[in-house]
Amino acid sequence: MEGMIQAQAMAARIACARMTMLHLTALHDSVERACGLAAGSQWDRKAAAHAEMFRLLADVVDDPLLAPLLTGGAGYMRELMLAVGRAADGMIVSSRRLLAHLRVGDGEPAALEMERHLRVLLFRRRLALPGGQPAARRR
Repeated sequence: MEGMIQAQAMAARIACARMTMLHLTALHDSVERACGLAAGSQWDRKAAAHAEMFRLLADVVDDPLLAPLLTGGAGYMRELMLAVGRAADGMIVSSRRLLAHLRVGDGEPAALEMERHLRVLLFRRRLALPGGQPAARRR
């Protein structure tokens, strides 16, 4: 997990330097599409729209070494969102903060926002496990 988090944070940092208006528009549309879907009846579609943001970042980075990890991360994000469920709805809305950093080319804050986003999502996933506690605390 740590490697995936660091790769996604690096992607956010690199994307700031390589972002074009076309990429930014696609990312904005993806985030807004995810935010606009109802969490209750359309959670599968909402999770998929959110995961699309990670695939789009991989396209911006366009690095042959990072590409498999980043595009694989998009599928994993969708699975995480589905596992956490509607409790992760606020995480999708918070993607607007990442988008704001990307928009102004602020690499370090974008990377930190990505890292925070993923760590909270993974923590919520652990809480969603049977027993409702992080795995390290269950006995």
